[in-house]
Amino acid sequence: MRRAGRAAFALALSLAAPLLAGCNAGADFLNAVTSRAGYALHRDIRYRPGERGTLDLYIPSDAGPRTPVVVFVYGGAWAGGSKGLYRFVGQSLASAGIAVAVPDYRVYPEVRFPGFVTDAAEAVAFVERAAGKGREGFAAGQHPLFLMGHSAGGQIAALLTLDDRYLRAAGLSPKRLAGFVGLAGPYDFLPLTEERYKRIFPPATLAASQPVEFVRGGEPPALLLAGDKDRTVDPKNTRSLAARLRAAGDGVEAEILPGADHISILSGLATALPVGERSVRDRVLTFIRRHS
Repeated sequence: MRRAGRAAFALALSLAAPLLAGCNAGADFLNAVTSRAGYALHRDIRYRPGERGTLDLYIPSDAGPRTPVVVFVYGGAWAGGSKGLYRFVGQSLASAGIAVAVPDYRVYPEVRFPGFVTDAAEAVAFVERAAGKGREGFAAGQHPLFLMGHSAGGQIAALLTLDDRYLRAAGLSPKRLAGFVGLAGPYDFLPLTEERYKRIFPPATLAASQPVEFVRGGEPPALLLAGDKDRTVDPKNTRSLAARLRAAGDGVEAEILPGADHISILSGLATALPVGERSVRDRVLTFIRRHS
């Protein structure tokens, strides 16, 4: 990579770090360098009551009745986050012809597990209904539907994919899912050691909180990515879920990317980065296109 490209990459990562922790300055930076071309952004679409019951929707300019749809669940340790921070994710996929919904959902202390998972399930069901009926900017049709999540959002999206009770309760058949993309997700994270996580996941719910416990076979294809420098979510979570899926005969692509950490595994989606640093984006786009 040229020196200017390396400098731009380093700057993007340094500012992405506070963004992913909820800092407005980081969000302002990534939003400033994210293109507004090639898609329409529909903000604050309500899918459930409450302050955190809305989603943002990114629709490609050339969207049609078979445009793939991704519901992206952001992270925040189940206690924070905001859909407004992730325009770079919406633009990244929408600029490649994929519609993206980014929902807010209730977090701790307003709710404990599984409250944030049931909210995400409602968001997915809402998006599916809107797409099928041609509402909220969609062209009516049978859109391939994918779930994608980063960090805590990866755990939520994985549970929606693997434990069919959530989507069924929201009125959606899990068979509608075309695939799951997990970025640095905690899928097999017991025992809990930090007190705040013990409060978020009450003892009676612990077994139900682990995505690995719901692999039965017949699940949709999965793409699991993590970085070998991740010090926030141990990459062993990705290896564990991948092993369970393979043992059940499910299609899974899993990779631990050398040099990537908990932040760069997500910021690698940003089109503002130099082309050579978009390996995560390339992998995600290839997976979605293959399974659409």
